[in-house]
Amino acid sequence: MVLESVKKRIGEVVKKRAEKNIAVFVDGPNILRKELNINLGDIKKVLQKQGSLKIARVFLNQFASNKLVEAVVNQGFQSIITVGDIDVAMSVEATEACFNKSIHAIAFVTRDSDFLPVIVKAKARGKETIVVLAEEASAAALKNTADQIIVLGGK
Repeated sequence: MVLESVKKRIGEVVKKRAEKNIAVFVDGPNILRKELNINLGDIKKVLQKQGSLKIARVFLNQFASNKLVEAVVNQGFQSIITVGDIDVAMSVEATEACFNKSIHAIAFVTRDSDFLPVIVKAKARGKETIVVLAEEASAAALKNTADQIIVLGGK
């Protein structure tokens, strides 16, 4: 009887995670760097454990190579090329997702704390906040504010 109850509860948790819709925003120039050895497949894999990626965008500057843009698209992400400040464009898109009722969690993949105001806004709107960091030592303010922290670095 207890075992059946535990199995049922595990099934409910797994189902709940699968039903969570996530919007993910990747700070391309800060994350997709050779020295960090992080790829979009790793990011996608860790976030899909949390739920379903309904919005998946990588923000790049105008100097991004065609090869990088193609790699972004091949991983199932939308590439957003901006001439201006990437952080501003990413913040605007993420803030818009905060008001999307079908999105349950907002995820940022970054190395800096520039997105702290958006995380605060997302939490105020009842969204779960997830920050995926490249390394343990980055973005202390985000680590202290977000609901969940995932560190990819240190491989």
